[in-house]
Amino acid sequence: MNGNRFGRLFQVTTYGESHGEAMGVTVSGCPAGLELSEEDVQRELDRRKPGQSMITTSRGEPDEVVINSGVQDGYTTGTPIGMVIQNKDARSGKYEPYVTAPRPSHGDFTYSAKFGTRNWGGGGRSSARETVNWVAAGAIAGKILASQGIEVKAHVNQIGDIEAPPVSFEEMLEHTEENEVRCAHPETAEKMRERIDQYQTEGDSIGGSIYFEARGVPRGLGAPRFDSFPARLGKAMFAIPATTGVEYGLGREAREWTGLDRNEDWAFDDEGDPVPEGNKHGGLQGGITTGQPIYGEATWHAPTSIPKQQKTVDWETGDEKEIQVVGRHDPVLPPRAVPVVEAMLSLTILDFMLLGGRINPDRLDGDVGEYDTEYHPSSPRNE
Repeated sequence: MNGNRFGRLFQVTTYGESHGEAMGVTVSGCPAGLELSEEDVQRELDRRKPGQSMITTSRGEPDEVVINSGVQDGYTTGTPIGMVIQNKDARSGKYEPYVTAPRPSHGDFTYSAKFGTRNWGGGGRSSARETVNWVAAGAIAGKILASQGIEVKAHVNQIGDIEAPPVSFEEMLEHTEENEVRCAHPETAEKMRERIDQYQTEGDSIGGSIYFEARGVPRGLGAPRFDSFPARLGKAMFAIPATTGVEYGLGREAREWTGLDRNEDWAFDDEGDPVPEGNKHGGLQGGITTGQPIYGEATWHAPTSIPKQQKTVDWETGDEKEIQVVGRHDPVLPPRAVPVVEAMLSLTILDFMLLGGRINPDRLDGDVGEYDTEYHPSSPRNE
């Protein structure tokens, strides 16, 4: 099975199944000299982990990360960083009815058809449980970006037909984590929660979307065509399970604008550099960053695991069956997907920063050839 690696210079390689022994990720290409602890990574994992509220799965995973390579005396060494998150609360028995009778709209049949076998517990490798690895890697990327003055943030801007009004970046920083829905507009968050409760009571689920934004990204990142910034960003976001749409700038609304209305005149900024008058383009022109904030939206369909009666077929027995998917599932995906979106956006930006030479890929301080650094270990014999 290919497709388990993301990134060109900042490479993330993952393994693990939903009900397997553990999830794991190896990060290659992290520069040396980054102060990093398990607490830095755990902080982000705690935002994604299950069982946070009544609108998330009740699966009781602590998602405790262990860093077992690539860090010495609290600093990255430039070698691969290995991280492991043990699965503690897997209950595969509930999935036995679906081993040869695929659940509607899941990856059960397609995985079996492709490989002739599959890990069926909890959906195996197709489960969104895999995103725990991405958030762990994204925590490292986010810390490097913060050292360069780059901030990334996201919030839930729509659940079903309930849409939040536009909010500022500062409002996202202040309010996103204040409620279970992770919507930065408190009044709308209450309405979203009521709607989610409604679907959950009915044994159903609902879709939604997440608005994301990055501030401080320098101009000139990305390459035309297949390595354009939006192309790579789309790949990152569409990798998240259940994503059905990714857009930036005006997004779908652009089809309603004339060229004259959408186009943004050029002017000089205070330093005499050309800048667009506006940012309908979402910080990207010609596939390359302009230096303006990058912003966009990703959409998720409703979770496919619902307790309502549905139909399937058992290819082993030849029977048609009525099934009820019983288990611990999210009634809506965006609230837990916010840290995943932030992670994938951070990983994309950092990879382009390294590719563009904005960060030395060997060491964060950029002091090429300097060996006597503050983060180099001291000799025990000299103490």
